[in-house]
Amino acid sequence: MESWDIVIIGSGPAALRAAVASADAGTTPLVIDSSGIGSASGAAPLSGLAASIDELDSTVHRDDTVTAGGDSTDKGAAARFCGEAVSTLAELERWGLVLRRRDGGLPHTSEAPGHSRPRLTGCGDSTAREVSRLLEEQAIKRSIPRRSDLLPLSLVMDNQQVRGVVVLDLLSGEISSIQSKAVILATEGHQGIWSTPSSGPGTGAALAAAAGVGLSGMANAPRHPLTIRDTTIHLPLDLLGSGGRIRKESGEDVGPEAVLDGEGCVLDLRSLDSASAPWFAQTARRVREGAGLDMTTDVIPLSASIASTTGGAPVDESGRVTFDTGGMWFTGLYAAGRSANTGMHGEGMLAGNQLLEDLVSGKSAGEHAGDWASGQDFAASSMISDATSAQKARVASLMGRSGESVGRVSSAVSTIMAGLNGSRDENSIEAAATGIAGLREGGIKVTDSSMVMNTELATAIHLEGMLTLAEAIVGSEG
Repeated sequence: MESWDIVIIGSGPAALRAAVASADAGTTPLVIDSSGIGSASGAAPLSGLAASIDELDSTVHRDDTVTAGGDSTDKGAAARFCGEAVSTLAELERWGLVLRRRDGGLPHTSEAPGHSRPRLTGCGDSTAREVSRLLEEQAIKRSIPRRSDLLPLSLVMDNQQVRGVVVLDLLSGEISSIQSKAVILATEGHQGIWSTPSSGPGTGAALAAAAGVGLSGMANAPRHPLTIRDTTIHLPLDLLGSGGRIRKESGEDVGPEAVLDGEGCVLDLRSLDSASAPWFAQTARRVREGAGLDMTTDVIPLSASIASTTGGAPVDESGRVTFDTGGMWFTGLYAAGRSANTGMHGEGMLAGNQLLEDLVSGKSAGEHAGDWASGQDFAASSMISDATSAQKARVASLMGRSGESVGRVSSAVSTIMAGLNGSRDENSIEAAATGIAGLREGGIKVTDSSMVMNTELATAIHLEGMLTLAEAIVGSEG
């Protein structure tokens, strides 16, 4: 059995930043994910990075964040994350991030919905991709080992302490365990519940929930207003600060709220600033190839969608997963990014704060885990072998012949959650709960009998986790 000081589950900015921080703290972390190295670079860009570059301090950024999130926003968390935005951006620049700049050399800042002043910066529609690439370079420089074909099946917990993780090797089909002093959950969000597992199954949050962690913030699912209608193509909010306009189909200019309210709107990019156009070349290509539209001549029909999520494992400022209303720690268990609920966002997410939270929370979790794990010994635990056996039995049951097909369950989950559509009325919640319970009872059937490179099995495992998260959403307090 392998043993590592820290196992980091994920492949995006939060996971990579956690890996860099824990390595700098003196440990050698192992990063595992089933999506493959570089997969995070292909994630749809929702916005750049929000930072108070032209302000005396981050107070107004914090206030805007609280306004967007409402009463459920943790004002202390908002202040902490917003306060670290400029230093986070400076660190990325030191590592080689090529920012869009303005006359005088300072990073370009643009207006964005919810921000009371220009604050959104980055590399146009390539910000998330370039940040991920830089972090991957930093991980390589530190010789951080990565396994890109390991699908995490469960956490190994012993008396509310993490002992490791059970994984499925997709290449060999082998189920095994990895012992660790600490585990950092930093995977994608669970937005795939409303579309398809490939859009984000919420692996980290699902692992935490299955291990007995009470998830928080699950009732909040901020919607993205710039999704091309009848597609899953999300466009960056940065476009609205570079000449893009949202209009009713009658031609009247409106804000994102009109799209969120369900009005028929289009995005007009025909007057995009000439200086901005090169920074959104990837967006032009995606619109052309995915929707058959030329954004220099056509308007783009819009609808609102859930493109990212903010609920997850409750964490403190060090990224430690907590229980008992934050008074106790699941020893050795950390979460960051989309797997965590830091309290920063509340009911709404301000443009540019998602990437900021990923980077700051990943760094905090990695630093604390690195410091903590370096002073701990590995603990012998029979729970590791027991957990491995339990997961072998789980996979064997999925390979049986009873249950609904993977495709049918995936479609049913998205239909049920679309019917809920953010509503907290009793009838909608009851209908969703009944539908999810029916899917649980019916089970999931995997028809491919091979254990090697079985993508159907991997999707079925993701779907089981998504059902757990859907139950948490339905059962959460509004």
